[in-house]
Amino acid sequence: MSATLAQRALRKSLGQIRYVAPVPPSAAEGLVAEVYAQVEHDFGMLAPPIALHSPAAGPLAASWLMLRETLAVQGLASRAAKETVAAAVSLENACPYCVTVHNAVLGGLDHGRDAAALADDQIESMTDPVLRDIARWARSSGQRQASARGIPPFPPDQLPELAGVAMTFQYLNRMVTVFLADTPLPAVVPGPVAGGMMRVLGRMLRAVALRGPQPGSSLTLLPAAALPADLGWAAPSPSIADAFARAIAAIETAGALAVPEQVRELVRRELAGWDGQPRGLSRSWADDLAAALPADARPAGRLALLTAFAPYQVGRADIDDFRRGQPGDEQLIALSSWASLAAARRVGQWLGEPAGPAPAAGRA
Repeated sequence: MSATLAQRALRKSLGQIRYVAPVPPSAAEGLVAEVYAQVEHDFGMLAPPIALHSPAAGPLAASWLMLRETLAVQGLASRAAKETVAAAVSLENACPYCVTVHNAVLGGLDHGRDAAALADDQIESMTDPVLRDIARWARSSGQRQASARGIPPFPPDQLPELAGVAMTFQYLNRMVTVFLADTPLPAVVPGPVAGGMMRVLGRMLRAVALRGPQPGSSLTLLPAAALPADLGWAAPSPSIADAFARAIAAIETAGALAVPEQVRELVRRELAGWDGQPRGLSRSWADDLAAALPADARPAGRLALLTAFAPYQVGRADIDDFRRGQPGDEQLIALSSWASLAAARRVGQWLGEPAGPAPAAGRA
């Protein structure tokens, strides 16, 4: 199977984006066209998790800044380590789309056995001890109690990159869960063919991954902004700190226009005491919290709460309720992006909390 066929199949997967209509590459203009061009050049393909943001140009650029500057660029941590974090965080968040894609890239980087073990949630069976320790850390990074058990299993100077990847995928997993199917391949691809196609994709992306674009090239897509204090751990890496600062400012701006202030205050208040534990199988917690809002803000409140805490519980009815008040795709992406980033920042906050003695020397 050729790389061209794999690329075509992935292109068609833009049609799997639900609830919103992404901007087709042929119709992209301005900031959207600039982002699309960078994504295809630096990531090897127009990734649907980024393209789904295209109805809202600010969140689109923000999602790309976070992904590019933490995962794609050359840094102190290896690309294999970063892909391990991406896959393990996605595993924790039950995001099979992202697990599949990033395990394919890890396999393409000559870590096929470890990628297979990680895909099966058999981390202790991974053969590379460095990647195994990183996967174990990332797999539980969304739980504050687990994150506080000890120091990260990598040198401190890699924290901005690897915690940055973890926070970025806390964000992307939520957006993907709401807006994409469980698989990156179109439904017409037969099951027996899908595995081979993903292996081809992994090999195709290997050259792009090893090339590793230089840090900072995406930053001019968005205006400069100050890094929030809760992400001070990113400061030792200027490009990552700048990317998060600009991305957060862009998503906050979009959220302020699409999400009622009462809703944002409610979500922030709930996140302040959240330690990563799931809210449970029932949706009643979201209904109860949203009931305290003014009637016209309840659909936005319910959708924002579900996106932040339980994106797998978001359904068509929640989207339709929200659209009755704000029918545009741009507002839907802005709300979902704001809620996803608010939850991801909460995880990022405890990933940067000090812990224990320094780790042993070594490179991931």
